[in-house]
Amino acid sequence: MAYDVVIVGAGPSGLAAAIRLKQLAAQAGQELGVCVIEKGSEVGAHILSGAVLEPRALNELIPDWKEKGAPIDTPATEDQFLYLTETKSYRLPTPPQMHNEGNYIVSLGNVCRWLGQQAEALGVEIYPGFAAAEVLYDEQGRVMGVATGDMGVTREGEPGPNFQPGMELHAKLTLFAEGCRGSLTRTLFDRFRLREGVQPQTYGLGIKELWEIEPTKHVKGRVIHTIGWPMDNRTYGGSWLYMFGDNLVSVGFVIGLDYENPHLSPFDEMQRYKTHPAIRPIFEGGRRIAYGARALSEGGFQSIPKLVFPGGAIIGDAAGFLNVPKIKGTHTAMKSGMVAAEAAFEALKNGAERPELDAYPKMLKESWLWDELYRVRNIRPSFHWGLWPALAYSALDTYLFRGKAPWTLAHRKADHECLKPAAECPRIEYPKPDGKITFDKLSSVFLSNTNHEEDQPCHLTLKDPTIPEKVNLPVYDGPEQRYCPAGVYEYVTGPDGQRHLQINAQNCVHCKTCDIKDPRQNIVWVTPEGGGGPNYIGGM
Repeated sequence: MAYDVVIVGAGPSGLAAAIRLKQLAAQAGQELGVCVIEKGSEVGAHILSGAVLEPRALNELIPDWKEKGAPIDTPATEDQFLYLTETKSYRLPTPPQMHNEGNYIVSLGNVCRWLGQQAEALGVEIYPGFAAAEVLYDEQGRVMGVATGDMGVTREGEPGPNFQPGMELHAKLTLFAEGCRGSLTRTLFDRFRLREGVQPQTYGLGIKELWEIEPTKHVKGRVIHTIGWPMDNRTYGGSWLYMFGDNLVSVGFVIGLDYENPHLSPFDEMQRYKTHPAIRPIFEGGRRIAYGARALSEGGFQSIPKLVFPGGAIIGDAAGFLNVPKIKGTHTAMKSGMVAAEAAFEALKNGAERPELDAYPKMLKESWLWDELYRVRNIRPSFHWGLWPALAYSALDTYLFRGKAPWTLAHRKADHECLKPAAECPRIEYPKPDGKITFDKLSSVFLSNTNHEEDQPCHLTLKDPTIPEKVNLPVYDGPEQRYCPAGVYEYVTGPDGQRHLQINAQNCVHCKTCDIKDPRQNIVWVTPEGGGGPNYIGGM
């Protein structure tokens, strides 16, 4: 199947790019074949975010989004920024980047579903349930599209009774919008050396729950962020709590994956956070209705890779356009997709046999996105000094230098290099879940509607199957059984009396944490069969 442009991923950046391409083609009176493929079972199935939406990019893309019925109807009306100790909470001044006047609390999954409808109305072909498994190259080494994976393959790699072969999607230009730590994007980084000369990307793991709470406790439009407990002062992390819809609360916790203690469990820290005296009362009498987890790119400006390669470009959080201090990335992801679409249209309009996207980075640097990320570039790396020095520096950078300090702080280590040996770190004892406010991993994964066919090949691969027993377990006490928020990894005692790693791949919620945090980079997340993984409900 041949198209002018193939887009991998139906998230905010991919859909914005598709819509912008079709808008430009319509304005010019031209036909343009645009295809979007999505590994989730439907558009929005794998989308997970807080989310407070800054509508700046959407206003540019679809100015009449209100009239067109976008599911964006809860204005943010109140901001609270709290510092927590184990038993107390203290209200702090809300940093200017975190003010939410003019923003909206949304379900980003529902917003993407709506964007998908707008794209299809313009003639974009969208294929959910088709996971891009391989990048295709021509004889000159130029990207010429992607191939989807075979369906119905057994664990042994043989065609099963419901076998369906994958298909090839050829394109003049291919845009990769896979989100954080995209599996194909990672191969492009290596093949085209796109990360040479830039600082390591650093990541966070966001764990989210959706609750329905008692009406008397619900203040529609309220936005609460916290720092401090249960994190220590050296570990980057904090929470969000957004009230929207009909008595709904989006609650989550993000922990920087540059943490040092291998005994730390991000999932259990999130559960512990909900027991704080200032937080627990909000959820008492309510019910949890959904759960999910996803990694996010936190490196910011200095970690943005080279964005183009022969035959295509990288857009959205696959490239790392999140504004960490603002705690928002949807507007920047969408803007990157729109700019890439404008560069692609110009390249295709000129009729080149092998169009390229060299104009995309230049156009991006002239946009408000680049300036926005440049001004906050020093905030996240300052937290390598610890919480209080970082807060002091952030105030100086924001109010005195206004984001234009004559230096740029560095991310000096990749996240997987930050773990210390278990013997050098204190153990962390987490309380047992009560089943009312706090829960275990397996009951949580159940609420994510995650499903993979159990007889398909495992998509969590090991470069060296001996590393877990030789390195991870004796040196780091098997950190994968704690950093995974879905209970995928566990060490079980085998017939030989030794503990061995067992991978429960059917539990995987596609957060990508294992691909990021494994201390030897031995775990490689590859694409499972299309449609597998979580199926997040509306509201997530």
